[in-house]
Amino acid sequence: MNRILLGNSEIFPSKVVCIGRNYIEHIKELNNEVPEDMVFFIKPNSAISEKLVFPKNQNSCHYEAEISFLIEDNKISAVAFGLDLTLREVQSKLKEKGLPWERAKSFDGAAVFSHFVNFDGDISKLGIELYINGELKQKGDYSLMINKPDEIINEARTFLSFEDGDILMSGTPSGVGKFLIGDEFVGKILLDNKIIVECNFKVI
Repeated sequence: MNRILLGNSEIFPSKVVCIGRNYIEHIKELNNEVPEDMVFFIKPNSAISEKLVFPKNQNSCHYEAEISFLIEDNKISAVAFGLDLTLREVQSKLKEKGLPWERAKSFDGAAVFSHFVNFDGDISKLGIELYINGELKQKGDYSLMINKPDEIINEARTFLSFEDGDILMSGTPSGVGKFLIGDEFVGKILLDNKIIVECNFKVI
């Protein structure tokens, strides 16, 4: 199984629970409609990676930076920077046909995470930034989320169970786009505008 790191400990999540369309400006940039209900999808353990690898046999892939949470006892216990990699062209074709998104969202390496840090603070003060090749591409925070993390957890639990060590990805702010092999990513999670997680990825 694939792992994540929490301090010096290895954790092996059974799954990553993701929510789509959780930032208004991101919904607008993709010309989507604001959903009446929360939109969920799952990434399996096999999608988890510590490295940012460009998908094999693909011409393009999109990055989506997300504040990501470790779940234990059905509660948030740690936070990390996460990337939800998306094969946008594949996803668009599937959506047009009313088909599931797994081919576009759940491939090997599609969920990239920094190390996790223990967190029991005020999640309403969390924010995220993504820089690619030194340029700020995405910036968002809790206040911009349509559905807040605790609400997402409670809604998800109406139809699935969180195993200890599972991950919640809380949606991406606007600014998503394509990336290339060799690009350098710097991801930051901020608390009251102070960096609590910083990570670096070079696309391979």
